[in-house]
Amino acid sequence: MARETLNREQIVRAAIELLDAEGTDGLSMRKLGQKLGSAATAMYWHVGNKENLLILAADEVWSEVRLPDVAAVGWRPAARELMHAVRGLCDRHRWLVRVITTYYAAGEGMARFQECAYETFEAAGFRDADLDWAVSTPFMFVTGLAFMSGTEVAEIKERASQEAAAQPEKEAEAVAQINALAAKYPRLGASMEAQAQRGQTFAEQVDEVFAFGVETILDGLQARLTACSGSV
Repeated sequence: MARETLNREQIVRAAIELLDAEGTDGLSMRKLGQKLGSAATAMYWHVGNKENLLILAADEVWSEVRLPDVAAVGWRPAARELMHAVRGLCDRHRWLVRVITTYYAAGEGMARFQECAYETFEAAGFRDADLDWAVSTPFMFVTGLAFMSGTEVAEIKERASQEAAAQPEKEAEAVAQINALAAKYPRLGASMEAQAQRGQTFAEQVDEVFAFGVETILDGLQARLTACSGSV
């Protein structure tokens, strides 16, 4: 594919596919050129450097988010929908959090989402600095959880669990370590035992934590609105 037949949109979409498959470390102009049947120099000509390409890719995927009709559904259902949408976005594109926390990735796609978030919490009654914090807090929670559950952290946990199950001596060593911790820190030990009895996978635990966190944050924001209106 010659440079003249390529365009920025094609390159960005191909980059997203490569990022989804191999992550940020797996993205290179050489690999991207091979995928598109073109020279790496053509990639640079259309999108600049790798950093700029990552920013373009991150902004592009934000357009996948379906925005709620805030006026029709109300602020709290809209906020819940946006939080779940961001989690889904981060699950589909596990490289996204790393990019948006590393680079200043501002563009049309993210701005469109942020505008809806501001509309949502403005409809709730937040104003001025409180409006900024109301917009930021839920998505700091969502992206933080996405980082912990959707990157190397989750993979390391899963791999360690599989290795322990495959090697009895390692599993026995892990159990001994857990028992030692439980004896020293009884509350932590009780929590670990309860989690073990529930028999949940790491992914299932994350799902419950996410559901709990979403409603707790929305409860807290609602309580803050109530308290502020009562103090006027």
